[in-house]
Amino acid sequence: MQYRELPSDLQSLAIERWQGVYPEHRIEHPIAQLMALSDFAFRLLQQHPQLGWWLLDAEQMQQREVPAPLPEELTTLSEQDCFQLLRQYRQKYWLKVMWLDFVCKNDISDSIRYISKLSECLIDAANCWAFSQTVKQCGAPLDEAGNMLPMLVLGMGKLGGGELNFSSDIDLIFTYPKNSVTSGGRKQYEAQVFYTKVARKLIAALDQVTVDGQVFRVDMRLRPFGESGPLVMSFAAMEDYYQDQGREWERYAMLKARVLGPHTPYSDEFKKLLRPFVYRRYIDFSVIESLRKMKQMIAQEVRRKGLVNNIKLGAGGIREVEFIIQALQMVRGGRDVALQTPSLLAALEQLMHLDILPAETAQLLVRNYLFLRRVEQYLQAFDDQQTQTLPDSGIDIERLNFLLEKDDFAKSLACIDQTMKSVREEFALVIGEQPQEQNPCEESYSFAWLESDFSSFGDDLTDDVSQQWSLRLDEFKTSLRKRQMGTRGRDILDKLMPHLLELLVTKKASFDVFNHVLKVISTVVSRTTYLELLYENQGALKQLISLCGHSRWIAEHIAKYPILLDELLDPAALYKPLPLSAYKDEIRHQFLRIEPDDLELQMEALRQFKQTHQLRIAAADATGVISVTTVSNHLTALAEAIINQAVDLAWQQMKTRYGKPTGATEAEKGFAVIAYGKAGGLELGYDSDLDLVFVHNRDGDSDTDGIKSISSRQFYLKLAQRLMHLFNTKTASGILYELDTRLRPEGNSGLLAINLESYFNYQQTQAWTWEHQALVRARMVLAEPSMQQRFDEIRNSILRQRRDKDKLQQDVSQMREKMRAHLSQDSDQLFDLKQGRGGMTDIEFIAQYLVLSYSHNLNELTRYTDNIRIFEYAEQGGILNEEEKQLLTDAYCLYRDSYHQQSLDQQGRCVAKSERFTLLAQGVKAIFESRLLS
Repeated sequence: MQYRELPSDLQSLAIERWQGVYPEHRIEHPIAQLMALSDFAFRLLQQHPQLGWWLLDAEQMQQREVPAPLPEELTTLSEQDCFQLLRQYRQKYWLKVMWLDFVCKNDISDSIRYISKLSECLIDAANCWAFSQTVKQCGAPLDEAGNMLPMLVLGMGKLGGGELNFSSDIDLIFTYPKNSVTSGGRKQYEAQVFYTKVARKLIAALDQVTVDGQVFRVDMRLRPFGESGPLVMSFAAMEDYYQDQGREWERYAMLKARVLGPHTPYSDEFKKLLRPFVYRRYIDFSVIESLRKMKQMIAQEVRRKGLVNNIKLGAGGIREVEFIIQALQMVRGGRDVALQTPSLLAALEQLMHLDILPAETAQLLVRNYLFLRRVEQYLQAFDDQQTQTLPDSGIDIERLNFLLEKDDFAKSLACIDQTMKSVREEFALVIGEQPQEQNPCEESYSFAWLESDFSSFGDDLTDDVSQQWSLRLDEFKTSLRKRQMGTRGRDILDKLMPHLLELLVTKKASFDVFNHVLKVISTVVSRTTYLELLYENQGALKQLISLCGHSRWIAEHIAKYPILLDELLDPAALYKPLPLSAYKDEIRHQFLRIEPDDLELQMEALRQFKQTHQLRIAAADATGVISVTTVSNHLTALAEAIINQAVDLAWQQMKTRYGKPTGATEAEKGFAVIAYGKAGGLELGYDSDLDLVFVHNRDGDSDTDGIKSISSRQFYLKLAQRLMHLFNTKTASGILYELDTRLRPEGNSGLLAINLESYFNYQQTQAWTWEHQALVRARMVLAEPSMQQRFDEIRNSILRQRRDKDKLQQDVSQMREKMRAHLSQDSDQLFDLKQGRGGMTDIEFIAQYLVLSYSHNLNELTRYTDNIRIFEYAEQGGILNEEEKQLLTDAYCLYRDSYHQQSLDQQGRCVAKSERFTLLAQGVKAIFESRLLS
């Protein structure tokens, strides 16, 4: 294998990472190169260093084998083992693909084909496991001959075409051949019930985030009726839907549909069922107009999101190549059966053979498409992120230049730009551009709605704003053509929109407010009840406009969770959050109305409780009813109430299955939750993750008292895993919170739930200085009194140790500089509130250093976890003078206020440098250097 020398920065990174993973081995340059080029590969090899030697097996790397991820016997395979095997399989073979791409310069067409085969194998294995588990519980649905009726999984998009990205969502649709009832179980189940259980297990097997990560993010929104539709439908129901209600964009989507897994007669039956919907018997030029409109909407979305250097959605990007080929497939595919393939490259070859595309054009499109897919593969494999955006700074630019064999980024960009320009020219020839419509000028709001024209409102809207509004409203109305509304819904919308436009115009609302309100309406447009709510309650409509004007975060939140529109009916409650002590009682009271075995409803209720009360807090915040500090207190109290309720739910589920550990009771479960970071420091924001560590105080070798008894150690581990499931599973209402448990002893490789004394031993003997820094902001948010007392003893014991001052200064300052180098977004014009020099993190590190350095003499420093009170005690103890304490406090409060406002407006964490920010940052920097660099 020929090894090409890396540039100096990447070479240094390669050596550093090699020494970190294989310190006792002579450097193998290809493995080191891979770790330098991909953060994802580096993390995998850190966890599984033996895979590095597997990569060096040339024979293995030449093979394109797709071994079975799961054993043949599936009925006895536990959920935990199944999930682990699937995820480890994905890690291993995606690492191989990275090796092929980054080291062996593999042909991209082979790589995407290989990923697709591996992915199909993983999905089919998960389907087989889910089916066998459901059969074990419910019996099996059988046909007239006594054969099992399978659940078919349709791969959509690039998965269907065998062209899957390195890091991609997978779009799936589930179906089954015919309605039946199960036999062989304790009772009979209707087919719909049976296959829905299979579907849910399959989704969880792939989508659920465990300690081993995730196999795929599963997207089910392409199914009939979208998110509001059933998870799985019979062949007959699918046929009825597509014949009666199928829309143009669904024809386009179904062109890429392919039944995954081994071929069966049912695969052919379903393909035959779909064919008349996707392909017309005649030459169908109507698809050109619909595809043109879809492309226009994508272009408008690209502009709205401000996407720059996007090689998929931008002009001349991957999506336009797909549009060219698929438009020609749909136009000609009814007559030319050879075009009826989900594979883009296969279709392109047929278009050339049929003389629909000249050979030169076809070959140019192949080259351009594969080049852009290769760039996309590189971008995604750098860190296993679903991205198509070119890097704008940092190490990823050097990686891309190296892989494209360019001397600098300007040359890389020029090559990519030339490719996309070539694609754009072909796209314009095939699809054409959307003609601009000239709308007559009318003065009524009803006519403004009908004609998307605001030019007559010159007293209230400038010409530029009028034009913006007109374009946005036109876009909104175009999107309605794809939505299932019904006559009643359209009638209500036609009545509602003139009222809405009148309120927006007379209030001189900004374009952002106009845009946010339309986004909310768009999410509920197929739910007539919500349209009627806003039409019948003008007060609610006014509250919606007001809140969208106060905060972009609120607008996005309501658009994401339209159930929150109900909250607009009562402004008195909307702007008045619960008392801090009332959240736990309120959530407990709500759950009394939910059946204890209805897990799905419980998970939705947790999420809706969070969303409802976050909206109330945000409404009070945006209108100045409560201060930023009070906002954080409320968000923290809300999170603690949800943690408390989630633990109770998980406990009941585990107890039902396994019994309870020896000596445990409902009041004294022997289980506690430690919050770190923002939750520990009472500083949660609206979109904050929760950094949690789970501990217990029971003898791990004792057993539970249930019929299916397990060790207490296993019980608490499963309890923690169940909590992760409750929090991280994505339901119709999203996830609950992102849970981060990496601060537990030994990080990702450590147990998810650990005995409290083992936790103490780790902190005493193995923990790094940065882990003791984190402990400064650690707080038990759920525990029985004895565990709370013991944790306080442990925390005080660790933090109050006498430390070598020079080593402590070195450890803390080096960690801070490492973070700053990787995370700071400071520039000449902008100040990074969080990671910038003299910013929030510097202040936090000062507080942590003071606690670790002085609390052996000044015990009061460990009493509280928040920075402000730490500084107050430091000043009282003579460690800080009054001026230093006040400067740190003032800076921290200003930074938090500004960061909070930036979050509400979704503006990132950087602000323009001003005299006040500069002076405070200089003061913080001076204190940091005097304490930590002296």
